[in-house]
Amino acid sequence: MLDVLVIGAGPAGLAITAALCDAGLNVAGISPLAPDTLWTNTYGIWTDELVPLGLTGVLARRWSGAAVYAGERRIDLQREYGLIDNAKLQAHLLARLARTATAWHTGRVAEATQLPDYTLVTTRSDAQYAARVVIDASGHAPALISRPRSPHLAYQTAYGIVGRFSAPPVSPGQMVLMDYRSDHLVEDERREPPTFLYAMDLGEGRFFVEETSLAHTPPAPLDALAQRLYKRLARQGVRVEEVEHVERCVFPMNAPLPALDQPVLGYGGAASMVNPISGYQVGAALRCAPVVAGALAAALEGGERTPNGLAQTGWQALWPKQRVQQRALYLFGLANVLRFDVRQTQDFFGTFFDLPYAQWSGYLSNTLSTPELLQAMLNLFRRTPAHVRGALTASVLFAGGDLLQAARQEMFS
Repeated sequence: MLDVLVIGAGPAGLAITAALCDAGLNVAGISPLAPDTLWTNTYGIWTDELVPLGLTGVLARRWSGAAVYAGERRIDLQREYGLIDNAKLQAHLLARLARTATAWHTGRVAEATQLPDYTLVTTRSDAQYAARVVIDASGHAPALISRPRSPHLAYQTAYGIVGRFSAPPVSPGQMVLMDYRSDHLVEDERREPPTFLYAMDLGEGRFFVEETSLAHTPPAPLDALAQRLYKRLARQGVRVEEVEHVERCVFPMNAPLPALDQPVLGYGGAASMVNPISGYQVGAALRCAPVVAGALAAALEGGERTPNGLAQTGWQALWPKQRVQQRALYLFGLANVLRFDVRQTQDFFGTFFDLPYAQWSGYLSNTLSTPELLQAMLNLFRRTPAHVRGALTASVLFAGGDLLQAARQEMFS
């Protein structure tokens, strides 16, 4: 009998599987493609998030800092940023699986049947696998996880190109985290949802440039983002000469939390682990995996054998009360961003990155305690220009429930 069956072989799926193997559990995985199929997305991360995990060796490239353009103002962030080498990270995680000869199956999951002492998973080809507990890490449209429907999902969308250009689209050696300049747009376009450039010099004449809509309901169309990207490049006198890879991303930023009492445990996008204000997830998936795996290993060693009991242990480790409170605050922040026009967005992020380093960096990495997070948000509110502060105040009337709920829980916890 398997201790755990993991569904999904993306960064979150392999991260939790590797951590479970490290914890000495009997684990198997299942996914539509083999686990060594190279991930195609581009994953950036703050280097300091990888240091405590001993994973800085999986970076393909590092930049000593990142630039942010808030309107015409440039802000240089003194925080090292890295580009993950997908092949290296996959190889690292797969090597940890290999130490315990973890079996991996290819297939698409159709259903799960809950029995008293195990869960039986059936694929579309009628293959069956039994495990004490199942972890669904199959992404934002999970195979088995149940969560409430929301009519107000906000999506991050992005259209990017890896390739060669007639001239550098960003300064040589530079990494641009956000460029909200809009001088390449006509007046009508500036009244549309704001988008920004995310770009990096990959070395040897190669660059990655991506036009991104941080969050919007409905999602900003990918073809509109592509048009904006080419307009931005043309405004700089830059032509695309060779395309190595086109990246298209669409994912929800504020998907509701899954029901935390269900007998299948979610992880990654399936468990709504995306940071609602930045869209980052890989760092959290790597950081939380040992915590969840350790909790499951302890429960099994303590004699817990029911799928429901094990899943509850995992859910509590993944989403303790404090993290649920913090998520409510992040959702409130996202609700504000959704209401901003271009100028408000530029001034908001200009003020955000003027916060003390510990506040803005901890906010983006989701490493602040709930009181620290509240303090950072109040500090941001005090510092913002009047026209942004007015929009923030108005948002309390529409989205303040999340903020008040989090504050109330913190005061009475």
